[in-house]
Amino acid sequence: MNSSPGLRKHLFLALIILNAGLAATAATACASHKLETATLTIARADSTPVEITVEIARTDEEKSQGLMHRKKLPDGQGMLFIYDRDQQMSFWMKNTLIPLSIAFIAADGRIVEIRDMQPLDLSAVQSSRSVRYALETPQGWFGRAGVKAGDFIILQYK
Repeated sequence: MNSSPGLRKHLFLALIILNAGLAATAATACASHKLETATLTIARADSTPVEITVEIARTDEEKSQGLMHRKKLPDGQGMLFIYDRDQQMSFWMKNTLIPLSIAFIAADGRIVEIRDMQPLDLSAVQSSRSVRYALETPQGWFGRAGVKAGDFIILQYK
């Protein structure tokens, strides 16, 4: 079949547009995937409780996706990453559009350290020691809520 150069060009452009649309749809679908949610209580050193509503990332796919492509994350909300064993953790901000703070949490719920992360930064943010959980929140939320390293997260989720 012979086709004119103009027709080939239009078909090629149509394929590019279709491909871009499919990629955008896939990114939106991943970003809007609903995860299990829970409300966690953080016991501060002064015994005052602070609550946070979290999405729970358990599977490798959920943990890999994390908060990528989100345009906002309100104060008092976050994502809890759950691992099967203690390990030194490393996070980056690939495709993450909002600044975040991350708390690295020991198996007993104690916050070991809190670090800030910048949008789209590909450098690794690592825990200083082996931990079991990580909690990402809007950047600065821990400080605004009076939560510090040494405070405990009461881990009551399914």
